Amino acid sequence: MSSATAIAADPVRQFSVFTENRVGRLYDLTKLLKDNEVHIMALTVLDTTDTTILRLVVDDTDRARSLMVNNDFPYVECPVIAVEINDEADLKEVLAALFEAEINIHYIYSFIKRPEGRSALVLNIEDHDVAAQSLNNHGFKVLTQGDIAR
Repeated sequence: MSSATAIAADPVRQFSVFTENRVGRLYDLTKLLKDNEVHIMALTVLDTTDTTILRLVVDDTDRARSLMVNNDFPYVECPVIAVEINDEADLKEVLAALFEAEINIHYIYSFIKRPEGRSALVLNIEDHDVAAQSLNNHGFKVLTQGDIAR
């Protein structure tokens, strides 16, 4: 199976959790996941006056989905690109590869941890297939959900 086919068959999934902007809500979600052995691999928080969007990538999407449904954490789920990097020079090269492919980036955030200890970025972008192909052509490893599962 080619790398592009693997990514298309098993993309990294991001959950965008919508919650009221109040003290302790992020703690509640992270505790719920941790208590049920779901590991947060990447996280970013966008807050507004009334609401907060918690964007996260986890190692067990099925279990996370069930926990959020059963514990009043409304969410949407979407595929994202996750790509390994070594350092900030790689960040420049990732951006160059996407620019060359004329891919618009909506947002980027970094992984907290990876099972192999390598750094990685989460990218929400326009065209996942073209982006993955361009990144692979430039020597970057684009991750699948299986790559981050424990």
